[in-house]
Amino acid sequence: MPSLSHSKFAACIAALVVGLGVVQLTASLLFYQYIDRQTLRDDHARRIAELLVVGERVDLLAPSRVSPVMSTRFLAASVAKEPRAPHAGHDADLPAITREIERWEPALAGKALRLDRVRGGTGEDDLVGSIRLSDGRWLNFRSSDISSMWPVAWRAIILTIVSTTGLMLLGLLLLHRLALPLRNLANAANAIGQGQRIDIAEHGPKDLRGLAKAMNMMQGRIAALLQEQAQSFEAISHDLRTPLARQKVLADLLDDQELASMLAANVDEMEALLASLQQFLRAQHLAAQPETVDLTELAEAIAGPFGSAVTVHRQPGFTTTTFVEPVAISLAVLIENALQYGHRADIRFARTQDGRATISVEDDGPGLSEDHFQAVLDPFFRLDQARARNTKGFGLGIPTAHRLMTRFQGDLSFARSSAGGLRATITAPLPTSTAEGA
Repeated sequence: MPSLSHSKFAACIAALVVGLGVVQLTASLLFYQYIDRQTLRDDHARRIAELLVVGERVDLLAPSRVSPVMSTRFLAASVAKEPRAPHAGHDADLPAITREIERWEPALAGKALRLDRVRGGTGEDDLVGSIRLSDGRWLNFRSSDISSMWPVAWRAIILTIVSTTGLMLLGLLLLHRLALPLRNLANAANAIGQGQRIDIAEHGPKDLRGLAKAMNMMQGRIAALLQEQAQSFEAISHDLRTPLARQKVLADLLDDQELASMLAANVDEMEALLASLQQFLRAQHLAAQPETVDLTELAEAIAGPFGSAVTVHRQPGFTTTTFVEPVAISLAVLIENALQYGHRADIRFARTQDGRATISVEDDGPGLSEDHFQAVLDPFFRLDQARARNTKGFGLGIPTAHRLMTRFQGDLSFARSSAGGLRATITAPLPTSTAEGA
């Protein structure tokens, strides 16, 4: 599972790509709108300049033919005694259109030209103008739909939207592919942190290949250290058992029964400590393969040696595919822990919302404060920190179960039991590619 920081990093990069695409799209649309506005203004200025020049000449030759000759589907022209534009409008584009008209036809410079912008019948803006003729009359014209956008601008805008969207999707796809080795490394680092052994594929960019190689080498060194630790402890344990056996023989030879009992009890405690520590260290490098198992039958087999002190609430057919040995070891140490602090233990079964199997061990002991739910996972943690311990055990049972569940991607949680004691719940690990390589 990717870490939270890696997810945030990927989200930030994706947001940056999308943001750049939106900025580019917005800038392109504004640019095309500006170009379209310039094109419209130049086109209207050119048509009006031609109209005015030709209109003046037609008026000199055939005054009655001005209106039918000069009117088109874009322009309506007529000659009248009064101007249709009684005064120049105040629209910001009108002075620029006037300058463009004079640029197209310098002969119109200095003549009484009036332009105005009015609302047309279709809801668009029309350009209305008037220019005085040589005989004092006015040549009036109306250029329709000055505010509409040209098809070329629409095509450019649509093309920009489509191309920008395509490039954004392509960028996100490439980002996904480029980040895949990084995500794999993040997943592997998360699994390594939980005690699993992952063979990381050394591919991708050079830096990521180097990082993958370094992580594989690091795992190899860690595995060697753990193996060396386990072998060293096995040797120490073997060597310690010889003097402990001598102590037992010595206890049997003592005439003082009280001293003999004390010595034998100390030897038994030392042997139990060695066994508990050995089980804890074994949990660091235990290998297992997934199997399909009936958890009810498994729990009954583990609870059998404890007799009537443990009650298994059967659920026939409660099967799942999981790593049996880690679950069995964890369940056993939780039962021992329950009976260590209480008089009896109840084992119940359930499933989570996503279908994973859970096993709960409840006791009737004094329970555990929520403030200690996290601390109890630490090795050798005890609530009674005094030298003279009030309870048996060495504080390694629950840490052993937690380490096994973490390594195989299961879970261990705590709550208050219905009897007032502690309820410890195992969520059975699901077999995955990473867990199988543990």
